[in-house]
Amino acid sequence: MQPITLALAKGRTIKGTIQLLHKAGYNFTDLQENSRKLVFFDSKQEVQLIFVKAVDVPTYVEKGAADLGIVGKDNILESAKDVYEMLDLKEGKCKFVIAGKESATLNKNRLVVASKYPYIANSHFQKKGIQVETIKLNGSVELAPLIGMADVIVDIVETGRTLKENGLIVLEELDEISTRLITNKASFATKTTRIETFIRNLQQALEG
Repeated sequence: MQPITLALAKGRTIKGTIQLLHKAGYNFTDLQENSRKLVFFDSKQEVQLIFVKAVDVPTYVEKGAADLGIVGKDNILESAKDVYEMLDLKEGKCKFVIAGKESATLNKNRLVVASKYPYIANSHFQKKGIQVETIKLNGSVELAPLIGMADVIVDIVETGRTLKENGLIVLEELDEISTRLITNKASFATKTTRIETFIRNLQQALEG
């Protein structure tokens, strides 16, 4: 029987994810921490593990190149891909927030917003009827309000230390972020038993 394919991204949550898979009975014995290899199989040949960029995990799953994916909720929301979200793995917990200077206000007809997540930022403010100009940045987002490039930022925070050190405050909390298990809709229909078994094993590992 062909193994199910799981897309993962290397990053700060990968160690915990691999440990969870091991606890759930999926052992990738040839997986080395610094390996450049991108495809691995578990010892029972039930799961094929592929490593991709975090932002690409939802795309691989939506297109059916992977049956399942483990990725942060931030990437799921920003990608807006048509996938099923099956399980919260509770790794990498943080929050989506709107932040800015203490003098910043959200009660304006038009805002300039800097973010690594322009889709999420636009969607949030559109729902509130606020017109926004979104500036896509890939790093050091906190700098934008400090130099007058943006009114506020939309970003993920874990402890809030970076905001505090740069004189910014949280103006509004938007969503809780953590790693999630997602699945391709067609795969879930055609490989239901195997995918449900995989989910159940992960669930038991989380609870145990």
